[in-house]
Amino acid sequence: MRNRITEMFGIEVPIFGFTHKPEVAIEVTNAGGMGALAASYYQPDELERILTDMDEKTRGRPYCIDVLFANKVGEVVPLSERLKALPKEHIDFVEKILDDAGIPALPPDVEAQMLREKPPGHGHTEEGVLEVLEIVVKHPQARFVLSAMGAPPAYVVDKLHGHGIRVGAMAGSAEHALKHVHAGVDLIVAQGSEAGGHTGTISSMVLWPEVVDAVSPIPVLAAGGVGSGRHIAAALALGAEGVWCGTIWLGSSESELSPDMRKRFIAARSQDAIQRKYDTGKPLRGLRSKWTDAWDEPGAPEPLPLAAQKLLVAPALKRLELANAADYMGYMAGQVVGRIKDERSIRDIMDGMKSECVAVLEGLSATA
Repeated sequence: MRNRITEMFGIEVPIFGFTHKPEVAIEVTNAGGMGALAASYYQPDELERILTDMDEKTRGRPYCIDVLFANKVGEVVPLSERLKALPKEHIDFVEKILDDAGIPALPPDVEAQMLREKPPGHGHTEEGVLEVLEIVVKHPQARFVLSAMGAPPAYVVDKLHGHGIRVGAMAGSAEHALKHVHAGVDLIVAQGSEAGGHTGTISSMVLWPEVVDAVSPIPVLAAGGVGSGRHIAAALALGAEGVWCGTIWLGSSESELSPDMRKRFIAARSQDAIQRKYDTGKPLRGLRSKWTDAWDEPGAPEPLPLAAQKLLVAPALKRLELANAADYMGYMAGQVVGRIKDERSIRDIMDGMKSECVAVLEGLSATA
């Protein structure tokens, strides 16, 4: 396929693969698309090692870095001050969930490591993003930076352009997309409410053409519910010039999920991907679990805002992960999770999406 997106980045197909795991980003990139690594949660020295490895394994191909320029973060508090900074009601509620589930306390070495790391929510702040970008600009194959939660400041866009890096931003409405355009971005990712992670309220079928019309001639990637070649063809028909996918990779053999969590994703239905504020303080779509069920119970406290909610739940989520308490672990998931039926490789998923898209487009052409 050849269009403005493939020409802009020198890639074979306009499929962008969002992930928290470098290996997934590498595989999507080497399959002809562009892997997009969520970088805000890594420590600076860790990110440097990761990008150096990605440079080597992608063999000169470009990749994307996803960051979180949140418009409203709230006060970021060190984990060491958690007990003083948070309401006792919320702390007691979280502890009760863990105690009732029999989840062990954090090992001392893990707790010490978390105290040394940047505070929960720091990656959403402008300071935290700038720390990431200082590393990103040293890696020429990082050709695209996407702001996933808000408009990037114009001075940041200018700085990245100065390094030859294209800049994009994610939008959940046409109004948001126009703010991003005014900041000087090169493309927009229009993310429908079906998507995993932080989303708006407008569905993809409605949102994609609205954003395309609003920001023309800026190119648009379609996100939210994309997991097959038919979805890609639909996105192209609605005016997008490529797609941004995240959930569909989570059932792959290379994904960051544990074997038990991967089984949960394969068994999940579309309606099991629910939107709640329990993990970050902002609406986030993820897989329903006993953790979300507990927060849904009558009498549960209201979630705190970002970044206080992240400070509240960070130790709890780590304890659940270490205990491999899959029934309590949700992870981000879009409604397209219902399409994950078995464990496949990233290469197989990419090949299937490409071939199905071609078949659909050829079939529609013959029909017309």
